[in-house]
Amino acid sequence: MKVLVTRTLPGKALDRLRERGLEVVVHQGLFLPREELLRKVEGAVGLIPTVEDRIDAQVMERAKTLRVIACYSVGVDHVDLEAARARGIRVTHTPEALTAATADLTLALLLAVARRVVEGVDYARQGQWQAWHPELLLGLDLEGLTLGIVGMGRIGQAVAQRAEAFGLRVAYTSRQPKPLPYPRLSLEELLETADIVSLHAPLTPETHRLMNRERLWAMKRGAILLNTARGGLVDTLALVEALEGHLFGAGLDVTDPEPLPPDHPLYRRPNAVITPHMGSAGRRTRERMAEMAVENLLAVLEGREPPNPVV
Repeated sequence: MKVLVTRTLPGKALDRLRERGLEVVVHQGLFLPREELLRKVEGAVGLIPTVEDRIDAQVMERAKTLRVIACYSVGVDHVDLEAARARGIRVTHTPEALTAATADLTLALLLAVARRVVEGVDYARQGQWQAWHPELLLGLDLEGLTLGIVGMGRIGQAVAQRAEAFGLRVAYTSRQPKPLPYPRLSLEELLETADIVSLHAPLTPETHRLMNRERLWAMKRGAILLNTARGGLVDTLALVEALEGHLFGAGLDVTDPEPLPPDHPLYRRPNAVITPHMGSAGRRTRERMAEMAVENLLAVLEGREPPNPVV
């Protein structure tokens, strides 16, 4: 039986599949072209895709023997869940493993934007650092500011815990109230009051471009926007406009489109810090994600309930 893995994975988790006698086909390149995905998935009983792979009905139709899609991610917006249900294909994901790492990067982006770290690095490297000056690269002091979290799931709560250590006040908005010591606000109230808005909501048809032009301008003047969730939550071109004077800055680990083309106007905004979707890029975290994906896949193939089911 064949299992297709769409990217090389860190660690030794895939050895467990080989030990079970499974044929493991791992794509070695940085990109997996669509036609190659459609060709390689034929005859597979298991599939371990990344967020870069669009797993839709066409893919599932090619893989008529497919029994499980074990996503190497917490988000599953790249998988057509209804098509999977219709075909009896189980879909799993890797929650919790990347919570701490993504929360850490969220705070890293916040510090980089608020204290203008990337601008400072460029300033020094380009030979402009001639002397110290009291008004050089002034940023924001975090203590006492309000961090507004949109989506108070595992990652949002981990961000809140870390934010308290920096003296930030925390508020949040979510569909359901949480037993947490932070005020729950409507999205409109949060945008009006938060000095920093951090996005941790899943990407769904309802949340697509949640931060549109109207909502970006509803944020406080001089506020910071952070996004380590999904790029589609933000209207990218509207954000470019907002960064031209309304917002202090933005820290983005995800974008729409992703990746951004090199000539995208967002790159020309010095107050935008952009990282290449590396929220979970701690070695221990990525290895744990591989272990979870493999365990989910084996559970389905062996007739057990997977630990982390979506469908």
